[in-house]
Amino acid sequence: MSAILLRGARLVGGADAPTDLLLAEGRVRAVGVSRHDLFELGRGPAGAIETVDLDGRWVHPGLWDQHVHLTQWALTGGRLDVSAAASAAEAAAIVREHVATEAPAPGEVLVGTGFRDGLWPDAPSAEGLDVGDVPVCLISHDVHSIWSNRAATLLLGLGEDGWMLREQAAFDLNVRLGALPDAALDRAVLAAARRAAARGVVGVVDLELEGAPAAWARRFAAGFRGLRVRAGVYPAGLEAAVAAGIRSGVAVEGTDGLLEGGPFKLFTDGALGTRTAWCDEPYPGPLGAPTRGHLAHEPAELLAAAREALGHGLVPTIHAIGDAAVALALDAFAALGPAPTGARWRMEHAQLVRDADLPRFAELGVTAGVQPRHAIDDRDLADEFWADRTGRMYPFRALLDAGAELALGSDAPVAPLDPWAAIAAAVTRTADGRPSWHPEQQITTAEALAASTDGLAGLREGGPADLVVLDVDPLAIRVDDPPAAAVALAAVPVHATMVAGRWTHGPYGG
Repeated sequence: MSAILLRGARLVGGADAPTDLLLAEGRVRAVGVSRHDLFELGRGPAGAIETVDLDGRWVHPGLWDQHVHLTQWALTGGRLDVSAAASAAEAAAIVREHVATEAPAPGEVLVGTGFRDGLWPDAPSAEGLDVGDVPVCLISHDVHSIWSNRAATLLLGLGEDGWMLREQAAFDLNVRLGALPDAALDRAVLAAARRAAARGVVGVVDLELEGAPAAWARRFAAGFRGLRVRAGVYPAGLEAAVAAGIRSGVAVEGTDGLLEGGPFKLFTDGALGTRTAWCDEPYPGPLGAPTRGHLAHEPAELLAAAREALGHGLVPTIHAIGDAAVALALDAFAALGPAPTGARWRMEHAQLVRDADLPRFAELGVTAGVQPRHAIDDRDLADEFWADRTGRMYPFRALLDAGAELALGSDAPVAPLDPWAAIAAAVTRTADGRPSWHPEQQITTAEALAASTDGLAGLREGGPADLVVLDVDPLAIRVDDPPAAAVALAAVPVHATMVAGRWTHGPYGG
């Protein structure tokens, strides 16, 4: 791999004066470059080194999305978008209009995404989606439920009551609906990876529902080098992962160190949108019998699954959204004891947290993997179902003040795979022109950037040559007008992106 000299770079958060960066063998060789540095490479005079003039643009460590479902995100673009529906009737009308102009082939399921029924004035029904003999399956915005019509339940063998599936049953059906040939899936996923690179993404934690390690090993074997990937494992895939030698944080051979085993994903509960997040208090409203949500695992079962994974070198990350679920996950980490050397425990989402549980994140060494855009998308649902506790929702400021570490992500396809959208939401707590929602939980742009770089505080000598080149300094964007700041931060222009010394986006290659 050749050496690259980046001239005229301004470091985000550093001195205003431009400096030069020297990159070699996929790492940062020097920050501030002398002629001596160039000759020390042993590659001859400076003219033998590739030189790129950045013309004073800003450089920052490359951004990570710490929680994606990349196959689901890649498939979303080819599915019917019903997110604009404000009622079950409107969702059905979108389906009927689509079928009238673009009917699927006989026997093919029409898959839609994005419905949010929590605030609808009417209730979904199997008959409501009937459009002749066309099978229809609509995946909810939070991906925790799937609404189908009778034609789909018959075709897919879901049973009389299978028209509305939630939690694991919905996840299982989601996997079936995305079962395309490997070549088609890979084309869609790699196109999504290119779009991510165009937004400055250098790495993802892929928590795809099934088979992520094997799928990414196939893509890297075919030559993909566009992202760093940590491929997660679920309980159903544990045996296959162990047989393949997948270990958390351990590079997979033949991938130039870009593919690693990811975390072992466990669930405690569901999601707010599906009203299955496990809470201390029951949900209000017309939900039938009072419910506190869905408990995915009893405490002993959760702990046993985590210990089994640890025994195989897979570090657990635990999905927890409701306050009771967050406490359960923290209890599990406490019972597990210290994390393995070089690793940290992770909790995914941590959306509703008891005040007493905030300091436990730091005490137990638990990183909170959070998705700030959800705070914007869920605010109306939260105000309806958790009206008396929204001050404890998405408590980014409170977590940081309690000493916790944050890792920002999108949970794509639940939110767009765009770290700037997450940063904007974390900093401003708005995205639609409305005033900030619980502004006391805002964090600074610098804090949001730090939580988006996989622990890299800045470009440093010896560190990976994973970087993003920006046309503006994000730290210079004023945040005293949150709606305007939300627009500006979400639209930060990315000039170029580099992973391990290779350009993956921009005018210099990739």
